[in-house]
Amino acid sequence: MRDIKVAVIGAGPAGIYAADTLANEYARARVDVFDRLPAPYGLVRYGVAPDHPRIKEIIKALRRVLSRDEIRFLGNVHYGTDVKLSDLRHFYDAVIFSTGARADRDLDIPGIDLPGSYGAADFVSWYDGHPDVPRDWPLVAKNAAVLGAGNVALDVARVLAKPADEQLTTEIPGNVYRALALNQATDVHVFARRGPAQIKFTPMEFRELSHSPSVDVIVHPEGFEIDDASQAAISKSKSTKLVVDTLMRYLENEPTGAPHRIHIHLCQAPVAILGTDHVEGLRTERTELIGDGTVRGTGEFVDTPVEAVYRAVGYLSSHLADLPFDHSAGVVPHDKGRVLDMDGVMMEGTYVTGWIKRGPIGLIGHTKSDAAETASSLLADLPGIPPAETSDPDAILAHLSGRGVDYTTWQEWERLDAHEIALGTEQGRERVKVVPRDDMIRAGRG
Repeated sequence: MRDIKVAVIGAGPAGIYAADTLANEYARARVDVFDRLPAPYGLVRYGVAPDHPRIKEIIKALRRVLSRDEIRFLGNVHYGTDVKLSDLRHFYDAVIFSTGARADRDLDIPGIDLPGSYGAADFVSWYDGHPDVPRDWPLVAKNAAVLGAGNVALDVARVLAKPADEQLTTEIPGNVYRALALNQATDVHVFARRGPAQIKFTPMEFRELSHSPSVDVIVHPEGFEIDDASQAAISKSKSTKLVVDTLMRYLENEPTGAPHRIHIHLCQAPVAILGTDHVEGLRTERTELIGDGTVRGTGEFVDTPVEAVYRAVGYLSSHLADLPFDHSAGVVPHDKGRVLDMDGVMMEGTYVTGWIKRGPIGLIGHTKSDAAETASSLLADLPGIPPAETSDPDAILAHLSGRGVDYTTWQEWERLDAHEIALGTEQGRERVKVVPRDDMIRAGRG
């Protein structure tokens, strides 16, 4: 049993769980977790609406892992620019890529590039205070459309509909609050291609949609269709049943006259965004269930006047330098986490986990099991993996410094974390995020 060093690229849940599994299952493993941002936690910090209280519990678990002596966090290091695969192979026995999925999946319909048409991932990054996106967002539309039937669509709709003061209890940065305070939206329309039993909302997030006294949730009866296949799905899945039950309650509720409304439209597929020099409407085609959970178009079209469209049709991973990539599926080809080159041959000591491995699907439970599979593959391969060329764990630090990389450490993150909490305390909030990258680094260094 030899000492091993493993580099994990990406400090979101997938990478952190992989590091934890390796440290638990191999006592002589030391793991460095890199991230391109100065802060850890990936999409848990920068990809989920800040009013989700359960996220705080997930961060507590991730924090415990990164606090372990066997695991080291190195932030503000950009793979492909600051460090290459050949560098990592020199300093580490193996490398695990867990870079997730940060881009919006394309939607190829006419008008998608009109001003006022946005990717949901970009909007989420903005309201979550991501340091690499613009500080401003144009919230001038009174009527907005959100395309998609997953939790990201719900998050976007809720943030657009809730008054800014109700969101001030969260950790949103000051620039986000100021923009939301000027938000003109009164009606947000969420469009799902399929029916009640096929939408992918999780029950708790769907119920939270109505928690604001300033927002009415209106389910439109058109498209509320439950066929035999839908009934079988409801009977088979408790989660599906809870979502459909919530839809039924929304359908039956009388509007309260709240100043903001979220409309749920079922069985409507987007076919075009209307307008000449900016978004003026959305054209959808009514669909019908065909008995297997999928739908077909009916040839009946509906135009909805909106001034903004947000597509929440899925995230997409990005091609990483020196790795093969399946551009159609948006993943790195692999066998149980072992990266396969373009000829299907395993790349020595190179692994993937998380959304870059399986696509942007699944919740935290899936991420844990996925990371465990990759870690098991690595440990099984260990006898055939040659040791790193250097055994000095600090050699990578000298390498980064020599290249002028201003990397951050776990201790610096803890100081930044404490600083954000202190900012929140001053305003009667739990936390206020620091947004500019340089300010994050400066706060981490006291």
